[in-house]
Amino acid sequence: MNCRTLCLLAVFSLPLGLSGCGYMDSRAAHKAQITMIGMTSYDLQACAGLPAATKQLNDTTQIFIYTGTHPQPSYGGSTLIPVGDIATTIAQFGGGGGTTCTAVIRLDHDRVSDVHYAGDNDELVGTDGICSIITRGCARQPEGTMKSSAGGIFGPVSAFHPPTTPNQSTSATYSAQSGTVVANPDKKSSDPVIVPRTQ
Repeated sequence: MNCRTLCLLAVFSLPLGLSGCGYMDSRAAHKAQITMIGMTSYDLQACAGLPAATKQLNDTTQIFIYTGTHPQPSYGGSTLIPVGDIATTIAQFGGGGGTTCTAVIRLDHDRVSDVHYAGDNDELVGTDGICSIITRGCARQPEGTMKSSAGGIFGPVSAFHPPTTPNQSTSATYSAQSGTVVANPDKKSSDPVIVPRTQ
């Protein structure tokens, strides 16, 4: 084989090698944070299922909470090659090995406006990889109100950080009480951290 063929083989085998470490799961979870924006609550529930909990914040805004768990992989013990010990050590030092994800989805006027992830949800490579188990149904069979794409394999979605949070309407982020106050801008002030808004 010539050098060009070897280089092409290496480039095309990279996604396969990274998929076992969580890279592709992380990209899928972050891609969902873009493609799910704008979905109706009916379409969201059709592809992701019923939420574990809901919270009505005001007349136009509600929160859907989804939870998912992914069992920690187990490796058979061996005295010759301690695969389990090696994999566990790499996962611990690499920050991976997560097993749970909580997806917090904000709906504004019955449409998804924001998707956040929380929990012990990182795999060996990338962040939020465990959360792909929550959004997988929507990714595999997209609903009509989803965005069509968030880029290809090398598109704008990263496995290492979530996309920028989209701008929200004031009704989805401020209550009647919070609109009258602001955070105290003076860090050395003895006044409370939340102070009345000045005109």
